Amino acid sequence: MTATIHPSAIIDAGAHIGEGTKVWHWVHVCSGARIGDECSLGQNVFIGNRVVIGNNVKIQNNVSVYDGVEIEDDVFCGPSMVFTNVYNPRSAVSRKDEYRHTLVRRGASLGANCTIVCGAVIGEYAFIAAGAVINRNVKPYALMAGVPARQIGWISRFGERLALPLTGIATAVCPHTADTYRLTDDHCTCQIAP
Repeated sequence: MTATIHPSAIIDAGAHIGEGTKVWHWVHVCSGARIGDECSLGQNVFIGNRVVIGNNVKIQNNVSVYDGVEIEDDVFCGPSMVFTNVYNPRSAVSRKDEYRHTLVRRGASLGANCTIVCGAVIGEYAFIAAGAVINRNVKPYALMAGVPARQIGWISRFGERLALPLTGIATAVCPHTADTYRLTDDHCTCQIAP
């Protein structure tokens, strides 16, 4: 099996595109990019040189993944969501040596039109609501919404809101997977059902 690449896509020499990955209309992948297996790059996606994308990542239409962004396995990037890589850009000031690393951990979902300000770590299986602006690190399993985003709850690996308070000690079970989620203070962990 090989990657499927639409004839309108531009893949610069040196780019690595994994097995089974689909690259759709008007995509540009720069030479230093590393893209895993079974990914989908929607229409009009741009992937920079210093970008690492894991396996089974879905990047919807009109998303630019700039230098300094790392995306782990099973991440969903919604339509027209935005990554940045310079915190204080100015047209007249070159800041290419000031790119901040952004890391999106395994299983996270980044909703349509949300913005991830550079330098943030998005925790595993976190869910960023459509239109939210993330300007700080996000905890694993956190449900974030608003401008700037604030945590409004917890979410399961399956993508269902959990009946847990924001802080304290509590337990919830995902009705779809039977995974158990334990809240201790303000951190959530998951025990996967056998």
